[in-house]
Amino acid sequence: MQDCIFCRIIRGELPATRIHEDNDAIVFMDIGPVVKGHLLVIPKEHYANLEETPAAVLAKLIALVQKIAAAQKKALRTDGVNIMQSNGRAAGQVVDHIHFHVIPRFLSDGHHWNWKAQKYADSGEMQALADKIKGILSGASSQQSG
Repeated sequence: MQDCIFCRIIRGELPATRIHEDNDAIVFMDIGPVVKGHLLVIPKEHYANLEETPAAVLAKLIALVQKIAAAQKKALRTDGVNIMQSNGRAAGQVVDHIHFHVIPRFLSDGHHWNWKAQKYADSGEMQALADKIKGILSGASSQQSG
């Protein structure tokens, strides 16, 4: 993708503070960190989102995320880490190139997620939504086996 900001970083057209690079992925500092030390893990191949990304690519990415989170925790002496991956504008995805955020967390960092848990009207509402998702999953698995 010619105009994708992450593809431009991969090609070296835009600067980034890289901390890791291999044949399949790069890891670099986020220029707008939630907490200082915030990293992005991206594949070198362009995929817009989770659904487009092949499972083999995702497996390599999440293994790299695990390695990066462990290094980040040790190097920065964090109290924890958030791993985030967003798909679509409604979920907060700004760059249409799959990426994982690896965010160092400290008990004193002052950051709080705006997470307001909701409730289902009743167990029937929850079950109806679960049934819709299970229906798609069973349809997908029967298509794969057929």
